[in-house]
Amino acid sequence: MTDRSIANVNLLAPTPAGGCSAAGGCAPEPAPLDQPENEPREECGVFGVWAPGEDVAKLTYYGLYALQHRGQEAAGIAVGDGSQVVVFKDLGLVSQVFDEQTLGAMSGHVAIGHCRYSTTGSTTWENSQPIFRTTDAGTGVALGHNGNLVNTADLAARAREKGIKSSAATSDSDVVGALLAHGAADSSIEQAAMELLPTLKGAFCLTFMDEHTLYAARDPHGVRPLSLGRLDRGWVVASETAALDIVGASFVRDIEPGELLAIDADGVRTKRFAEPTPRGCVFEYVYLARPDSNIHGRSVHSTRVEIGRRLAKEHPAEGDLVIPVPESGVPAAVGFAQGSGIPYGQGLMKNAYVGRTFIQPSQTIRQLGIRLKLNPLREVIRGKRLVVVDDSIVRGNTQRALIRMLREAGAAEVHVRIASSPVRWPCFYGIDFASPAELIANGMESEEGMVEGVRQAIGADSLGYISIDEMIGATEQPASNLCAACFDGNYPIELPEETSMGKAVLEQMLASAAHDGTVDPLTKPNDNVSAVMRP
Repeated sequence: MTDRSIANVNLLAPTPAGGCSAAGGCAPEPAPLDQPENEPREECGVFGVWAPGEDVAKLTYYGLYALQHRGQEAAGIAVGDGSQVVVFKDLGLVSQVFDEQTLGAMSGHVAIGHCRYSTTGSTTWENSQPIFRTTDAGTGVALGHNGNLVNTADLAARAREKGIKSSAATSDSDVVGALLAHGAADSSIEQAAMELLPTLKGAFCLTFMDEHTLYAARDPHGVRPLSLGRLDRGWVVASETAALDIVGASFVRDIEPGELLAIDADGVRTKRFAEPTPRGCVFEYVYLARPDSNIHGRSVHSTRVEIGRRLAKEHPAEGDLVIPVPESGVPAAVGFAQGSGIPYGQGLMKNAYVGRTFIQPSQTIRQLGIRLKLNPLREVIRGKRLVVVDDSIVRGNTQRALIRMLREAGAAEVHVRIASSPVRWPCFYGIDFASPAELIANGMESEEGMVEGVRQAIGADSLGYISIDEMIGATEQPASNLCAACFDGNYPIELPEETSMGKAVLEQMLASAAHDGTVDPLTKPNDNVSAVMRP
């Protein structure tokens, strides 16, 4: 194995069969300037390809590029060539982690990729994915996960009971990878997965692989999207259909809730590990997914435009101009203009170059806040009664600063319309909202009192949220097939005690074990931390 302490190494160095080579740095970094702390964030994006004769590393790179919005903390790719699995990952955006030289060193016929935003486990290189394990037979297993498990503590306890070694990683995904590799010691990975998957509770879309085969699995509720696509010489799986488009794959179908796929030289095999009880996340339609993706056959863009139309009927406004908060508010603003008859215009310009940086911004820059990201077109909005359409309100800080900026630029009135219902509950299935105490709509006894309280807090002339019923209606999906827990508090997957949940659940378990003086196998090193480090 290569030594992770080696410095000034930018190239991946392949290791013997079943080994793992990766690049990574362990220092956490600040939140991206283009994604403030008060915005909801998706956990991850996953991608997988089985395509002999194709450059699977580059295909995966392009797929991750299309999924970058789903995770901006870290990125990684694993490639198998029939004799070994090689992994390369690091903190940062896809374009920052990979270059031509690195991708050129990764050859094979099967690959998976992952871009991460953490909801379980802190932002460290160890928690970046794909995670890597070796079985007792010496074969390699790499795994990527989108979602969040609610029984991580129980799974970690089971791993301890089995004496499974783990790395310094503290994510639910690492525990799943450890249990999967351990189960494959006495059977195939496919059989081990069929035994493990029914024990996972929560939201998960998994892509995993060995040296030969690509696997994909989706939880029985289908909380997060996962699609299957066809290449001329292979197959692709991805979190969103937009990633299929970018690599030239044709959409075949959604991977079903409770389904395990295996793809190799024999074709595509499908097995059901649990009966489906669909509860797809409605927030995917509202905010998380790319507008050019399709979920359950429904265009995300069309859904957001329809939400805007319904919002205009449900909460009309007297205005001269409808403007979006770019970019996520654009489709709903178009729909609101169509539904209301009020002209649509571009009143805010977004700085396309406010992006992720590894340099801590100065306090002066941070104080600029939203002004660094958005700038009003004064000649467009001066003297106008504006209807400002945004996708959601979490803490309200962004909207408060935006409204102040619009008034300073000459807006006569600012009426805010929100293309989602009030976010009043935390998500335990893969979205990182603010804590319940920080949610601006939380704690209000009545809907009317809540809306008025938020309106006053952000300084708008009027405020309207689309109702849950109208929001769900725009998706064209049955309400019984969707999860709206962050809006209504009805969680479709049973939650354990609060003490066994949370982003730092494994860190807390390790700290407790250290305090008690017990030897915890989860603290022992494994293959996942044997890597070369970028300077």
